[in-house]
Amino acid sequence: MGNSSDSSASKLQIVGTPIGNLGDLSERAAEAFRSCDLVACEDTRVTGKLLNHLQIERPMISYRDANEREVAEQLLSQLQSGKTITLVSDAGVPTISDPGFRITRLCQKHGIPVTPIPGPCAFITALSASGLPTDSFLFIGFLPPKKAARQRIFTEYSDFPHTLVFYESTHRIEKCLKDMELVYGSERYVSVAKELTKLHERIHTDRLGKLKDDVLRRSLKGEFVVMVAADSFEL
Repeated sequence: MGNSSDSSASKLQIVGTPIGNLGDLSERAAEAFRSCDLVACEDTRVTGKLLNHLQIERPMISYRDANEREVAEQLLSQLQSGKTITLVSDAGVPTISDPGFRITRLCQKHGIPVTPIPGPCAFITALSASGLPTDSFLFIGFLPPKKAARQRIFTEYSDFPHTLVFYESTHRIEKCLKDMELVYGSERYVSVAKELTKLHERIHTDRLGKLKDDVLRRSLKGEFVVMVAADSFEL
């Protein structure tokens, strides 16, 4: 454990953590927890369970959307004093539709090393099994909660020649698919993935009209990855 006051020994470790299956945590990620002075995480309860699983004890600080600006400065100060910090999100890779951008930017600005330690990422995991083209794609992240804004995004990218990738919550997946059908029509190929790496994992690819009806007949529990093929694509 590095408690040196020499700032040259400090670094920020960006660590990918499991999106459902704890078996996906790498040994290198576990070592990042063991070797750090502080863990910055979205929810200390969620990360606490992961650390308990690993039988590792480390101080934690909550670093989330609501306090990211303030805490990023605190973390920078710790790094400048020689600490090593491990940054994680509740699941997946920090900074990818999760907090982490501000502290990473500050580290780059101030010359503090940033070490990425790869791990599971929901949209990459979903894409790999979707059957949709993956040679080029656009990741847009979470869609806006309001109908008009959501439809504007769908319309803006309606002629995009490559796969589109969105995140959607359990509370809005029904509205998302219905709005998508209004803009793209029922014949567009779409893939929907949920509960990735978990017991009830499901990845379903079909024409939008048929897929929407099937998805909405089933449990809507969990976070969703929604992927839209280019209009010219045929499965």
